[in-house]
Amino acid sequence: QVQLVESGGGLVQAGGSLKLSCAASGRTFRRYAMGWFRQAPGKEREFVASIDRSGGSTYYANSVKGRFTISRDNAKNTVYLQMNSLRPEDTADYYCAASLRLGVLAGAGEFDYWGQGTQVTVSS
Repeated sequence: QVQLVESGGGLVQAGGSLKLSCAASGRTFRRYAMGWFRQAPGKEREFVASIDRSGGSTYYANSVKGRFTISRDNAKNTVYLQMNSLRPEDTADYYCAASLRLGVLAGAGEFDYWGQGTQVTVSS
């Protein structure tokens, strides 16, 4: 089992940047594929980005491609989401998730563990 704690959310103006971090407990972090999801008020949770166990493969939602970058540091048990050129529509609670499944994942149902979320607000 792994526990996930997100940080780095906050209020930023449109066009600005934020970097989210997700720290994982335990010594088996490198066994998990990781992902970021977000949920805006009144909307369903949606996929943002994911990365495989080694960090060699990544996958992005079309809405964030070219603006967001997912990365991981297995030595630090941490996954990151660098968010640039932020837009008001990026406003949401952002969640990291972990999965023991192989490959690069995109479905919420493929992830086994979830963090508590961190709020990102982008003002216009």
